[in-house]
Amino acid sequence: MLEQKKLFALDIGTRSVNGIILDESEGKYHVVDILVKEHTERAMLDGQIHDVLAVSKIITEIKEELEIKHGPLKKVCVAAAGRALKTERAKVTIDINGKPLIQKEDILHLELSAVQQAQAFVAEKHQSNKTYYYCVGYSVLYYRLDGEEIGSLIDQQGEEASVEIIATFLPKVVVESLLSALHRAGLEMEALTLEPIAAINVLIPPSMRRLNVALVDIGAGTSDIAITDLGTIIAYGMVPLAGDEITEAISDQLLLDFPLAEKAKRELLSHDSIMVTDILGFETEIQKDEIIGRISPALEKLSASICEEILSLNNQQPPKAVMLVGGGSQTPELPKRVAEKLNLPENRVAIRGIDAIQSLTLSEHITKGPELVTPIGIAIAAHKSPVQYKTVYVNDQPVRLFEVKKLTVGDCLLAAGIKINKLYGKPGLAMIVNVNGQNITIPGGHGEAPLILCNDSPCSLESDIQNGDQLIVEKGKNGHKAELLIKDLIDEIPTKQIKINEKHYIVTASLICNGTAVSPEKLVEDRDTIICKIPETIEDLLVSLNLHELLDEIRPFRVNLNEKETFIFPLSGKIYRNGIEIKSYHSFENGDHIVIEKKAAISVHEFAQHKQIMLSQNIPVSFNDKKINLRKPVSIVKRRGVSLLEDDLIQDGDHLMIEQGRLEPFIFQDLFGHVDIEIPSDSNGSFVLLVNGNQATFHSTIEPGDDLKIIWPVKTTAQNN
Repeated sequence: MLEQKKLFALDIGTRSVNGIILDESEGKYHVVDILVKEHTERAMLDGQIHDVLAVSKIITEIKEELEIKHGPLKKVCVAAAGRALKTERAKVTIDINGKPLIQKEDILHLELSAVQQAQAFVAEKHQSNKTYYYCVGYSVLYYRLDGEEIGSLIDQQGEEASVEIIATFLPKVVVESLLSALHRAGLEMEALTLEPIAAINVLIPPSMRRLNVALVDIGAGTSDIAITDLGTIIAYGMVPLAGDEITEAISDQLLLDFPLAEKAKRELLSHDSIMVTDILGFETEIQKDEIIGRISPALEKLSASICEEILSLNNQQPPKAVMLVGGGSQTPELPKRVAEKLNLPENRVAIRGIDAIQSLTLSEHITKGPELVTPIGIAIAAHKSPVQYKTVYVNDQPVRLFEVKKLTVGDCLLAAGIKINKLYGKPGLAMIVNVNGQNITIPGGHGEAPLILCNDSPCSLESDIQNGDQLIVEKGKNGHKAELLIKDLIDEIPTKQIKINEKHYIVTASLICNGTAVSPEKLVEDRDTIICKIPETIEDLLVSLNLHELLDEIRPFRVNLNEKETFIFPLSGKIYRNGIEIKSYHSFENGDHIVIEKKAAISVHEFAQHKQIMLSQNIPVSFNDKKINLRKPVSIVKRRGVSLLEDDLIQDGDHLMIEQGRLEPFIFQDLFGHVDIEIPSDSNGSFVLLVNGNQATFHSTIEPGDDLKIIWPVKTTAQNN
């Protein structure tokens, strides 16, 4: 004989409480009994127990009545109302530039940071402390790498990684008040589930949840909505209107008390006309179309409210289909109006009853209906995948968790309010340096992962936890400040091999840091300006090799003249690269043969020509019919106080002084410095000076080409005697 297990479940709604007993055997379920009792006062509001005593009283009545038929009931399966759930999306982006390949632990850290951000959003919207919201599950909507959607971030590298999640939260007070009501009724919570999960689990198998479907559980006072897509439940919502809205409209229009109005509402689903007896005792047959016309405003209000919430939860897009469950789903024309407002075919909006639940049978006295979907779903879902409470200690502080899924260390840290994004050590301070005119950022060391111990053993964020586990969490160490040597910053310091005047040299790039020559072993500091440069010109080459003598040879011929430097560029030493004459500003290549010729000394005369200095003035004249040049100095060149002749040599670097005279006309007297005067023996001692045949004096001016003569009168006989 097959062993049967008895399941007792409660569906605690806004207007009534449903008690249901099922027998389970090898995955098949049989509904044995159902008992419904309405609240006598306003004990529930929006799915949350506001009067624990009143609710526990009704639970006790249902328990005691069912125990008469089915024996003692000690444990019960219950559900937290879906309308109390809060869903929120959140996106987190992190910088991964220069970091190691992304691993699974990094992705989980990213996801949990997003969940914590969603938790903060929920708390902010509802002005509540976020630690009073349990995360009952989250789904990843997408990962992105550098802005592009990607299937997995594992082993990826780039500039930034991001994740967007959708998370669901349940206020702690909802669960706590539920536990209190059960305890007062003498019941122990065998299992807990969520109302939307209960209904979806029995109507929409996981294989169908990839479809975008809306499930609407229309109760008496509220309509709960859940949206599936992407293989999961993506959103929950609630509308504070439901079946009672329509029942009250029928009651007002037909003068019926509430129970008769409820009965009339259900009959309208399957009859074209119904018989009603109003509060005055008159029995009347009324056509369905007439009643619907009279309650149309209420129908319009309910259907519009439901559709607006569906669109809001589904990003303003209609879903592929809508399933209606709950007692309020039996409202006439509701499916048709929902389909019209969502622009869906009528066959895409349907009322689903318990006949859609597989492997389920009912006792003969139980009437099938959509109002039983959620209570039966609670029993089955709570049995198949029960939600339990666990207590874990995080850094010696107790944390109670609501286990919708397998709980991990990450879930415990969320529940403890620990900032996930603060657990990893901060990166070390980066440095910015300028290398050859380009700014380079040198990142600091990566922050270390946090130390997480479970019962004194290392674990990760995704490690499973058990009731009573002791967790120790320590923040990861911060990364060290960026630190490296100049040689680590520059991949390879370039070199060239050169031959200069038959001697071989190796030229190495110079390293200049902040204007000072440094070693490749120097530590780099923040804001350093570093120049790594191999000599480019012949002049740079000689400087780098300290060949100062050769450097002097290729520089312009230099003389200090009257305390001022003056240069004669054409007199520089000659430079030949591989046999071709070049200038000092020309470049060189690896393996070149350079020959440098020394510069020669120059005469005073050559120097004066280069510097356009007039050393003397000259004029041609004739003297006694002979051509001669008269010359007299204008400028006197001295070196160390000694006057130089025009043929004397000047060396590179000499210090010279020039004494410049005035240009004055030549006079007859200037002739005597250039010719020897012979006095004739027969001269009487007197003479006559002639310029161009005209008598002149010693101070008579002469011009170029003048004919000069000195006439000596001869002695007479008388003079001789």
